[in-house]
Amino acid sequence: MEEERIIASEVSDPEDVALDVTLRPKRLVEYIGQTRVKQNLEIFMAAAKKRNEPLEHVLLYGPPGLGKTTLAGVIANEMGVNIKVTSGPAIERAGDVAAILTNLEEGDILFIDEIHRLQKTVEEVLYPAMEDYSLDLIVGKGPSARVLKLDLPRFTLIGATTRISLLSSPLRDRFGAIYPLSFYEEDEISNIIARSSRILSIQVENRANTIIAQRSRRTPRIANRLLKRVRDYADVKADGTVTEDVAHAALDMLEVDALGLDMVDRKILIAIIEKFGGGPVGLGTLAASTSEEEATIEDIYEPYLMQLGFLERTPRGRMTTDRAHEHLGISLDSPSNLFES
Repeated sequence: MEEERIIASEVSDPEDVALDVTLRPKRLVEYIGQTRVKQNLEIFMAAAKKRNEPLEHVLLYGPPGLGKTTLAGVIANEMGVNIKVTSGPAIERAGDVAAILTNLEEGDILFIDEIHRLQKTVEEVLYPAMEDYSLDLIVGKGPSARVLKLDLPRFTLIGATTRISLLSSPLRDRFGAIYPLSFYEEDEISNIIARSSRILSIQVENRANTIIAQRSRRTPRIANRLLKRVRDYADVKADGTVTEDVAHAALDMLEVDALGLDMVDRKILIAIIEKFGGGPVGLGTLAASTSEEEATIEDIYEPYLMQLGFLERTPRGRMTTDRAHEHLGISLDSPSNLFES
């Protein structure tokens, strides 16, 4: 399962959640990476402040762990307003979102994570709220029912999603600013590790920092989690300092290779190579052969494998590339022993 993987981009363990919160930057100047998004936001927020208006509604999208929730918090701090945090699955009925909206104050931010998972009835309540800062309540039933319009304070909705394609067009069109968050560059991840090390008072040598960054799948959340695990290893097996040798030993023990792949990633690639001759193979067939869910493969594993150029999606199915074969040290003619037991 995704939550059991050390390089999981989602966070579920209470300790990892606490670590996530501790290391989150509070201001835009502290937020490393996503340079173009930050530049646009600086102008966007400055203009809103100059006009003494709330921000237009903002949609952030991209893979998990890239800082969408963090960025929402940064925006709230920069604007000097409160932020209410919820998620699409948590808002089950129209009355839930109505209760949240009526408790907002002028200029407040409502952050909805996984906004693509909102119920249709909830979306319909949001439309007038986002456009006119009003809430249409139906009072009574049957022929005597009437619509009561309730004025809302001017607020900003920040939505975050990993699946922007699943967001309905009417909802997507109501966002004034839409920003994609992309995978980070290695030097940005190194800077994030250095910052986190200072906050957690961990001594990390430069070369060790580079090793951790290279195996962090270009994702800040994974970098911070690996840093924590390497620190634990250094405290138990060494003198507490994260050296190059300590970083190598800790990450090898965790079975995270030089490019950040773990056993699940390798299992998927090797299954395509050995069971299906390198592909193409359909997603359903691949899921059945690896005992992984289709959605998990498509949303969690494939994006990074495709970023590396190890996997291709074709109309006929998934295919591995020569680059993947070279990294794994196997070919279509020399099977591994992964499935032998």
